[in-house]
Amino acid sequence: MPAACESLLDDIEDIVSATDPKPHDRQNARQNIVPRARKRNKNKIQEEEPPADSTIPGTQKIWIRTWGCSHNNSDGEYMAGQLAAYGYSITEQPEQADLWLLNSCTVKSPAEDHFRNSIKKAQEANKKVVLSGCVPQAQPRQEYMKGLSIIGVQQIDRVVEVVEETIKGHSVRLLGQKKDNGKRLGGARLDLPKIRKNPLIEIISINTGCLNACTYCKTKHARGELASYPVEELVDRAAQSFQEGVCEIWLTSEDTGAYGRDIGTDLPTLLWKLVEVIPEGAMLRLGMTNPPYILEHLEEMAKILNHPRVYAFLHIPVQSASDSVLMDMKREYCIADFKRVVDFLKERVPGITIATDIICGFPGETDEDFKETLKLVEEYKFPSLFINQFYPRPGTPAAKMEQVPAHVKKQRTKELSQLFHSYSPYDHKIGEEQHVLVTEESFDSQYYVSHNRFYEQVLVPKDPAFVGKMVEVKIFEAGKHFMKGQPVQDSYIYTPSITKPLAKGEVSGLTEESKPPNNPESLLQTSREGLQTFFFVTALLAAVIAFVGIKLL
Repeated sequence: MPAACESLLDDIEDIVSATDPKPHDRQNARQNIVPRARKRNKNKIQEEEPPADSTIPGTQKIWIRTWGCSHNNSDGEYMAGQLAAYGYSITEQPEQADLWLLNSCTVKSPAEDHFRNSIKKAQEANKKVVLSGCVPQAQPRQEYMKGLSIIGVQQIDRVVEVVEETIKGHSVRLLGQKKDNGKRLGGARLDLPKIRKNPLIEIISINTGCLNACTYCKTKHARGELASYPVEELVDRAAQSFQEGVCEIWLTSEDTGAYGRDIGTDLPTLLWKLVEVIPEGAMLRLGMTNPPYILEHLEEMAKILNHPRVYAFLHIPVQSASDSVLMDMKREYCIADFKRVVDFLKERVPGITIATDIICGFPGETDEDFKETLKLVEEYKFPSLFINQFYPRPGTPAAKMEQVPAHVKKQRTKELSQLFHSYSPYDHKIGEEQHVLVTEESFDSQYYVSHNRFYEQVLVPKDPAFVGKMVEVKIFEAGKHFMKGQPVQDSYIYTPSITKPLAKGEVSGLTEESKPPNNPESLLQTSREGLQTFFFVTALLAAVIAFVGIKLL
């Protein structure tokens, strides 16, 4: 007979019924527990401590690693917040953690390779493991995931339960879709606790899934069809984040342009509602949108992108400038559509930054097809260009197509990269004075990173007084991906946040009463008191049942 730690459950419902209390219920129940006074035993110096190998849930350290897009990062922040609210310690040191929560990305093969290698490292280090994100959601039966706990992309609100059972030695999988009266929902609630990686930036997923069926995309297998959050819920989430000191919001999804088509609204309607709650000086960044849906709202989108509290920035992936390749990709637009969007926005939103993506070596791409892509980049000189060598993803139609030889894909990727690096998008801005919002530290820790009106990266001196502030700077140097700015003397430093930001690692959305205990002993004491209440109520019910039974006799 297998040991308890080797048992595999198909779903957490196998051990947790619908009537069992959820973590949120338990948290509320704690507030209603009144500790009973204990008589001190003078002969007993201290109470027994739990054994060193105790597996009491809520006392462990957890390391969370996230790969991929902003949507995935938002999911990771929500899972960290719920675990911390329950009492777990979130650590940035993997070697100190008792459990690794690995939040994956399925867009490219290298990302999945990193995910697989991290699983192997965790197992070699004898760590408990919980998997999440698009890879296990799309391919839960992969051999390297065998026997490991999985939480689905729409089930992140139950991460505490999955972690609890994993710590106890069970392997559980929770991969279902959230529905309301048969209609697919956007996912977990937006008002859940979260720990922002950057306390100044709130990432809000406005919808999950998309309406496309691109032949190369594996993410659709995980995120599914379009499911949008209601406008009022998104506005409430934004308003809450500003009450917690956030000064920049990122809207994200697999396709922001398709927002609302499933619930009878649209993206401009949402954006006009959001700008009403954005404080002066704070900014909103719009996420990726595919050309077919933005075409329907060009006039309104141009007005919104000119709004002083919205970055004049839009990420519109083209993937290829060849109509035949776009047709094989099932992208549902032609290159003329893409150009129409870009030309319209560049005319109506002066200075706008258009970012785009290109895939090199898609199956069937000829030399002539690739030359069309080179001509497009040469014409528009995109300041932000994401160049991807094609990787066939298992289970996608493109994986079954005739592949372009590896050396050809590599050569085309190199040629496009050389073209991209042949022009300097920011040299003409040297000498300009710009207002920039400072939100983070550079990778080399030498500067603070800020963004101007067009979401162009500007490095500023590392002065703590600038963090979270709108600062006026003069550009004195330009590189390929950034500019450097020096604060203008005697200029006014504006604070957009309406309140002090949360500390790094602090949980968003918690009141003082619902915050977790500061130490395991307090958590253990609360658990003991809860058990005492449970046993007392159980005994009382048993007595009532016995009494009623006697009366009936």
